[in-house]
Amino acid sequence: MAKEVKKENEAVVTAVNKVELFLEENKKTIWGIIAAIAVIAGASYLYYKFAYLPKKAEAQAQMYKAEATFRDGNYELALNGDGNVLGFKDIIGEYGTKAGKSVYLYAAICELQTGNADEALSYLAKYSTRDEILAARAESLKGDAYCNKGDYKKAVACFEKAARISDNVFKATYLLKAGQAYEALGENAKALDAYRTIKAQCGKSIEAYDIDKYITRLEVK
Repeated sequence: MAKEVKKENEAVVTAVNKVELFLEENKKTIWGIIAAIAVIAGASYLYYKFAYLPKKAEAQAQMYKAEATFRDGNYELALNGDGNVLGFKDIIGEYGTKAGKSVYLYAAICELQTGNADEALSYLAKYSTRDEILAARAESLKGDAYCNKGDYKKAVACFEKAARISDNVFKATYLLKAGQAYEALGENAKALDAYRTIKAQCGKSIEAYDIDKYITRLEVK
């Protein structure tokens, strides 16, 4: 037993000696690495405090003004600004996503409202969120853009995806849009399925109140 303990102690001493030797031989390199890490950490902190945070505050202030214009329904001004107040497009160019990724969603809506489907799709491709309602809204906007381009096949896929994401009162809106896009494609059976789903699953929605007229119109064809 004593011999085993002695061997273990010798092994520990040998290991410690090797570590000490390594540290002694490489102390300049090690201290250089430590110093570099300290410099990087310090620079990162200074950038965050004195550059990133002030820019973020500026971006949020500009977003507040653009959002106010957006709520007024002045989409052209909200998107492009007026030279004094920045629009969403300018905010993206100046600050990126420092005011949040919602800037892409706002810009996309403005582009759609001003008839620019391709630009709207470009902004929507950069937008992401964990919020299911907003994610569904973004998919529906893609569908609207494709409808404006006459690409009803892609539009249907977006509307159906939106309906799957958003299992709430907005689901009926997306299903109605899907049905209308199917009709534009001449696929009346699939349109009828969408309308019937609204009646069966979204009975409390606004769309459900007059969905029977959609169903009846297709059933008599």
